[in-house]
Amino acid sequence: MSPLPRATVIPLTVLKAALICTVAIGMTGGLIAWRERPTPGSVPLAVLLAGQCWWSVTLLFRIDATGIAAKAFWVDVSWVGIAVIPVAWLFFSLEYSGHHEYVQSRYVAVASIVPLCIAVIGATNVAHDLMYVGSTLVDINGVTMLERTPGPWFWIAAGYTYLLGLLGTIPLLELITSDVLAFRAQSVALIVGLVVPWLTNALYLLDALPTYGVDPTPIGFAVSGVAYLGALTRFRLFGTNPAPIRYARRLAFDRMEEGAIVLDSNGYVVELNDRAAAFLRADPNDVLGRAFPDAFPQVAAVVDEPEPTDRMVLREDDGTRAYDVSECSIVDRTGRTIGRSITLHDVSDHLRRQRRLTVLNRVFRHNVRTTTQLILGHAEEIDDDGRVADRIAGHALEIEELSEKVRRAIDLFDRDRTDRRPLSLDSILRDGIASARDARPDVTVDYDGVPSDVYVDGLLTVVFEDLLENAAEHNVDPDPHIRIDVEIETDDDAVRVVVADNGPGIDDEELAVLEEGTETPLRHGSGLGLSLITWGVDIVGGRVEFADADPTGTVVTVHVPIRPRPS
Repeated sequence: MSPLPRATVIPLTVLKAALICTVAIGMTGGLIAWRERPTPGSVPLAVLLAGQCWWSVTLLFRIDATGIAAKAFWVDVSWVGIAVIPVAWLFFSLEYSGHHEYVQSRYVAVASIVPLCIAVIGATNVAHDLMYVGSTLVDINGVTMLERTPGPWFWIAAGYTYLLGLLGTIPLLELITSDVLAFRAQSVALIVGLVVPWLTNALYLLDALPTYGVDPTPIGFAVSGVAYLGALTRFRLFGTNPAPIRYARRLAFDRMEEGAIVLDSNGYVVELNDRAAAFLRADPNDVLGRAFPDAFPQVAAVVDEPEPTDRMVLREDDGTRAYDVSECSIVDRTGRTIGRSITLHDVSDHLRRQRRLTVLNRVFRHNVRTTTQLILGHAEEIDDDGRVADRIAGHALEIEELSEKVRRAIDLFDRDRTDRRPLSLDSILRDGIASARDARPDVTVDYDGVPSDVYVDGLLTVVFEDLLENAAEHNVDPDPHIRIDVEIETDDDAVRVVVADNGPGIDDEELAVLEEGTETPLRHGSGLGLSLITWGVDIVGGRVEFADADPTGTVVTVHVPIRPRPS
């Protein structure tokens, strides 16, 4: 390299002063970043700034060193810091922007293979000349400087550094259009911090900078350090951080109450959230990438029916859950349809409430109205037959009993909406037995008791009170009996209560209504008693079973979860 004209050479003192400033700024930024850990991006940024400081310090020592061996030594060891910078930049960018799925040990290890080779080859260049193939001392305007001829690994190092720099810039470019002003400012500052030394290095490689043959990239680090400091302080780089955004969106998708299935434009399943997988009992590994009708035939049959209704309900085979299914198109910014989103909303509780309201509506519209009409009809005959008064009184008692059932139903629903305290199962059953004896004083109740530390949902007070009253009141046997057995199911943390009577049993029509869960104008239950029992058990998360006793009577089995004892 021939001596440069004095007018075009940067004074050596200015060069050294710039390097000292670079180190000071880099150390300040690195300490601030390190202090912010474990905020996403803080550790990689601290490592990045440490690498820049190392490069700048070795350049200072290189300028002051005398002799070809000493100058070559500081060039060689500078590669340790140079190799760290691109890896730290890439993973800082990924971690800061929320691409944490790539910030894993195995990815860091893979990305670090080439830089590790660069660091080792650069530091040991004297043994193999792979990084530089020749070194000579030259005099530039009275200053002795080291001139080196790049070897093959020099260009590998340069290419790999530029590649990681470009890859790390891509996530930040996405944030430039963010709706959050702070994120736009942060990303611009970070990109400036990369581009300035990047451009400086490119100009140096093109031999376009008058720097005594010294790579001035570390001087560019002074600008990048200022940019990073500005991002850290002025734009709150680690105070307002975009890293949670991508995870929050994914979390919202996975944790949303509705199940969601995403299809591409060809009808293949490309994504589904946790709720959809749970609703449909599907393993994502088995359904992703499959055609929609093959992966979810039940849902596809509802969605793709020739004339879909505004509300499509998908029921599970066992009838325990029902889902409202809806579909919408996924459109890109150009208005082109690129896929579909299928949403499943659990409407099981809603349908249960509808059935309950249907029963209440039927009771008031049919039973109460019919009984009232009978009272009115008999009242017109009271003058002709004195016995009619007894029938009127009987029907009036029916209305009173019905009103009590409705009151209990309202109480049941009110308790469902409020915070219910657990109660001792033994006390609940004994209160129910007392109610049964009030309704039928001559009833015999066999009950061996249950440990007092077994607690269940307080809502079951209404359930067992009604269950035992029904068993006693509607028993036409001359010697009415009720047997209560309790079994603790430790494996399921539940309790099973079996109530058996020797009454007439439950009418088949009544059982059919309970099993189907709904009523029609031609088929409906006779009252609210059994419905109250099934509703209450369902609300507390249990189940109830009805069966015939031998030789006569009914066996009602109630399975309910055990609750913690209140403090």
